[in-house]
Amino acid sequence: MTDVNALNGYTQTGTTTNTASQNLSADMNTFLTLLTTQLKYQDPLDPMDTAEFTNQLVQYSSVEQAIQTNEKLDNLLSMNIANLGAQAVSYIGKVAQVMGNVMPLEGGKAKATYTLDKNVVSATIVVKDMNGNIVYSEQGKVTSGTHEFTWDGKDANGNQLEDGAYKIEVSTKVASGETAANVVTTVFGRVTGVASDSSGVYVGLGDAVTAALGDILTVRNDDYFNKDDGATDGEGTDGGDENTTPPEEGGDEDGALETAAAVFGRAAGEAVKAAAFGLI
Repeated sequence: MTDVNALNGYTQTGTTTNTASQNLSADMNTFLTLLTTQLKYQDPLDPMDTAEFTNQLVQYSSVEQAIQTNEKLDNLLSMNIANLGAQAVSYIGKVAQVMGNVMPLEGGKAKATYTLDKNVVSATIVVKDMNGNIVYSEQGKVTSGTHEFTWDGKDANGNQLEDGAYKIEVSTKVASGETAANVVTTVFGRVTGVASDSSGVYVGLGDAVTAALGDILTVRNDDYFNKDDGATDGEGTDGGDENTTPPEEGGDEDGALETAAAVFGRAAGEAVKAAAFGLI
């Protein structure tokens, strides 16, 4: 789906500017040819006004400088995107939390969060395939804050669905006379690759979802998507608050990563809350 080699594809940005420079050079040569021809055949008793063609030369010079500036800016942008892409390669193999509502089902596992900006009467979590068909639903938590949702990839009849992209939607009901609640969702996925184009840098989540680098809230070591973690398959669950303690991992280094993950989790929760209240 995504390919790290795609980082090399952004070098094509210079094509447009080079074409512009070539066109300007051709126009400039044509202008100078016409100008010298006019000067050659001008009436000595009524010579041309030098101010007019001098002004035209100045305009051509300004356009040329603008094109050169654009070339340098494009080169800087290309280098910046390449650097971001190179840095994002370190995310591969880790689990990223991303703003959005399309989550990857990987190895029969999917994970998301939803944030309510107020208490509600009821909250219904619906999972749909990319054709809009409802494949699973359950009742969620009704208190304000961030809540975690995990899904084992089984539909309402207990059939295991294929890995891929699925959309999570949370609909709420509030008391009579109250304004509707705002819901913000995030999804989790294992980063499988990095790619870039003229719009920016993207990461692949699982084998079916692509997210912009700027939409990533946290990146952590998380064994949730490990196929051999011995987890027991069950129905999708609303796992409570996002700020719960992350899975334990052995070793001092892993312990430090776990602590960092907890800090990132709290920061992500605050960011999602801010988004829900329209602060960002």
